[in-house]
Amino acid sequence: MAIPDYQTMMLPLLREFAAGKTRVVECLPALRREFSITEAEAEELLPNGGPLLSNRANWARTYLGKAGLLRSPKRGFHQITDLGRKVLASNPDEISNKTLEQFPAFVEWKQDSRKQESSDTSLASATVLVADKTPEDTIETAYAVLSAALRDELLALLYEMNPIRFERLILDLLTAMGYGKGDLSNSHMTKASGDGGIDGIIYEDALGLDAVYIQAKRYGADNKVSRPAIQQFVGSLNGEGATKGVFVTTSDFSAEAKGFLNKVQHRIVLINGQELARLMIRYDIGVRGRMRYVLKSVDEEYFGENGLV
Repeated sequence: MAIPDYQTMMLPLLREFAAGKTRVVECLPALRREFSITEAEAEELLPNGGPLLSNRANWARTYLGKAGLLRSPKRGFHQITDLGRKVLASNPDEISNKTLEQFPAFVEWKQDSRKQESSDTSLASATVLVADKTPEDTIETAYAVLSAALRDELLALLYEMNPIRFERLILDLLTAMGYGKGDLSNSHMTKASGDGGIDGIIYEDALGLDAVYIQAKRYGADNKVSRPAIQQFVGSLNGEGATKGVFVTTSDFSAEAKGFLNKVQHRIVLINGQELARLMIRYDIGVRGRMRYVLKSVDEEYFGENGLV
């Protein structure tokens, strides 16, 4: 039979993880048996050259993870959760997006994806493909889903990144955004020890008369940056006689930390994990294009009154 869609794969894939599998690639032989996928069908490729079977299995894993049925303690390594086992114990006939919508984590992920996309683009307002959409809407919706998944994948990598490498990444990003005139030589990292609460500096002019000071915290998702950390950063800026700063974290900022900025004269920008990943995608830091579609329409000028001779 033809390779099934990713939703059809969710239930057998979850069963494989319940049986002890830890990687999607380990589950593929069982999926082939489950759906009687031939050798030729298993070799079917996407337009970008990637294997279709693996792609759909990985999307099934992604959605199961967003619902909390799987967890991924490290990149490429997955484990079934107690919630996942509970779902299997109910002997469902299938698991689909509709099934996953009963779990708050999945709903929250969809809502977060909407907010992130709508804050920067006019892309789709939902992250699940809907059959009654126009082709253009479907493309935009699919793009939103891909972007949301990519942000999460980037954050997972950032959590594992060496702290020094993480600080370098922030300088790369700000340079790509145009700080330091887009020239990496106009920035530098401070020493790991004795940095006085400053991780990097980008000079906005050739003489170094105006500078942006950077603090980068590679925190876990549940460890928000608190007000004392922002106060310490402001103190570091005062010590340097600086007025501009960027505080970046892989987690988020507490309400008290955000509110404190209203009480200081310094110009400080806060970038949380989701915003960081979004900016990395926008400015091509740590990502690269995989495929491109060009949508064409009739050239009205060519066929206009004076368009044809």
